[in-house]
Amino acid sequence: MAVRKFKPVTPGQRNKVISAFDEITCTTPEKSLLEPLRKTGGRNNQGKMTMRYIGGGHKRMYRVIDFLRNKDEYTAVVKTIEYDPNRSARIALVVYADGEKRYIIAPNGIKVGQTIASGKGVAPEIGNSLPLAEIPLGTLVHNIELRPGQGAAMARSAGTYAQLTAREGNHAILRLPSGETRMVLVTCRATVGTVSNPDHNLESDGKAGRRRWLGRRPRNRGVVMNPVDHPMGGGEGRASGGHPRSRKGLPAKGYKTRNPKATSNKFIIERRKK
Repeated sequence: MAVRKFKPVTPGQRNKVISAFDEITCTTPEKSLLEPLRKTGGRNNQGKMTMRYIGGGHKRMYRVIDFLRNKDEYTAVVKTIEYDPNRSARIALVVYADGEKRYIIAPNGIKVGQTIASGKGVAPEIGNSLPLAEIPLGTLVHNIELRPGQGAAMARSAGTYAQLTAREGNHAILRLPSGETRMVLVTCRATVGTVSNPDHNLESDGKAGRRRWLGRRPRNRGVVMNPVDHPMGGGEGRASGGHPRSRKGLPAKGYKTRNPKATSNKFIIERRKK
């Protein structure tokens, strides 16, 4: 998986870096796994704007992804690897032995025609989903459950992975992409390997219009607003705006917003790196 850099033939191509899409094998999605995706423009059910800087963008259909990987009685064959406009990773269409089709998050290095499986007793190979109790220590995993049967919740975006470092009693110890080390029940499932499209972080839009295609409107700084609009607004000339803070007045750099009484605190061994 690589990226394409463009020659500066036009101003919009001067800094444009996009995915090469080399791994994509099919451009038409599976119709039975599509659902409509309605845009909100950042408005709630009363029509009031609750999220700023959202609106427009290309029309999309949602691809139904199998995060549970609970079809243990059959193996599946990878049919296609496709682009998903709703996430940074690639998705793979797999067909089970009984004919059922499902989309999964494509692991890095998976090939069309490869066979994958899930459940207890499955070999810890790329693309296979199995309990953390059966995965060898040191293995890189993704699509990790937080509660058994909940479905994948962690390490799902492009290029991410967690490392299984140890097991203590009923818990496995994982080092997450953020640098955090935490405990997860060994009965929770994870998929072996890393998530596809690892070069996603190298991409550059090149022009403002490409951000608009993705549904992201211009975002203006708090410093250039008026005092009525932002705590950092106002002042004569180009005033710096004082201490960095959000529109609601919460400090923006170094201030901890996590609930100190959160029930998941007991599972976190080491906090994420700053």
